[in-house]
Amino acid sequence: MHLIDATLFTLQLFLGENMAKSFDVSKFRKDLTKSISGMSTGFNDPTDWISTGSYALNYLISGDFHKGVPLGKVTVFAGESGAGKSYFCSGNIVKHAQDQGIFVVLIDSENALDESWLQALQVDTSAEKLLKLNMSMIDDVAKTISTFITDYKAMDEEDRPKVLFVVDSLGMLLTPTDVDQFNKGDMKGDMGRKPKALTSLVRNTVNMIGSLNVGLVCTNHTYASQDMFGPDDKISGGSGFIYASSIVVAMKKLKLKEDEDGNKISEVMGIRAGCKVMKTRYAKPFEGVQVKIPYETGMNPYSGLVELFEKKGLLTKQGNRLKYINLAGEEVLEYRKAWMQEGKLDQIMVEYNEKMKPVVNTDEVDLEEATVDQIEEATANE
Repeated sequence: MHLIDATLFTLQLFLGENMAKSFDVSKFRKDLTKSISGMSTGFNDPTDWISTGSYALNYLISGDFHKGVPLGKVTVFAGESGAGKSYFCSGNIVKHAQDQGIFVVLIDSENALDESWLQALQVDTSAEKLLKLNMSMIDDVAKTISTFITDYKAMDEEDRPKVLFVVDSLGMLLTPTDVDQFNKGDMKGDMGRKPKALTSLVRNTVNMIGSLNVGLVCTNHTYASQDMFGPDDKISGGSGFIYASSIVVAMKKLKLKEDEDGNKISEVMGIRAGCKVMKTRYAKPFEGVQVKIPYETGMNPYSGLVELFEKKGLLTKQGNRLKYINLAGEEVLEYRKAWMQEGKLDQIMVEYNEKMKPVVNTDEVDLEEATVDQIEEATANE
């Protein structure tokens, strides 16, 4: 009994002495970051966003019409051949990244991205704005990203540029086993290691770029599901690959049989890219939009917005026209085609963002001298 009392007394003395000392958080943080490589402290909320070129898709991914995909995260666009993956990733996203002064490293595993095609999409292919690498091996892509991040971290923070990696596509990347089997005439392929290698690539990249001004956007292939209870197309690379990604957009190719005025015709004039956001942390997932991409003129950034606003209840049918009630309570009634005219949808986007902002009580209260009741009253509407 005396031994227990003595032990408790010693423990109380120890706690009393140590509780009296203030805990040096900054020293603890500094010691941790020095001793554990690959770790950062604090929150890594995205501060830089790159538009997809589509206001509707930007909103479904990020919850904002003018944002899109973030730096510091991994974004994947997956779909069948010809669904518009390269159009968005290697075209629109690269172009908008360059407009923001972000340097782009474009890794082409399909040997399909011609300079003339990229330039037609307004991508600057000069060495000052774009580094195009042709790679076929997963290991080479991983080594390239790892080497870059190591050199990037060695730079002073103020000297670090904003960088976007684009891999087009993950599905075409090979493993060493794939190459060895091909050389031996064995066409089985490396079905076991490849999903694990892709998952490892994405998982490691997520951890490396989280606190840096570096982003990764990839395209990937999908295949038809054999599951009668899950009819959505499956993304190659396995479920681990999906878990490791921050944003996943599934794309489907549909034929565009309309002329410039929206009239139905028999000739195929382009594609309708069906985009469904399967995973995002910045908006409601599993919402989709169809974006029209005519072969001759390219995508209109407002494409899909009218349909999105109809789903949100902002535009409602009234006869053969669509009605919108603005913040002033005024009714605006236009034909569907007229809503695509310049400025009309911009007004709805601005007012919708204004409507969705949280209401903040702006009454000034001195929190140091205020009573509990005053503070509760001042923050009641926040």
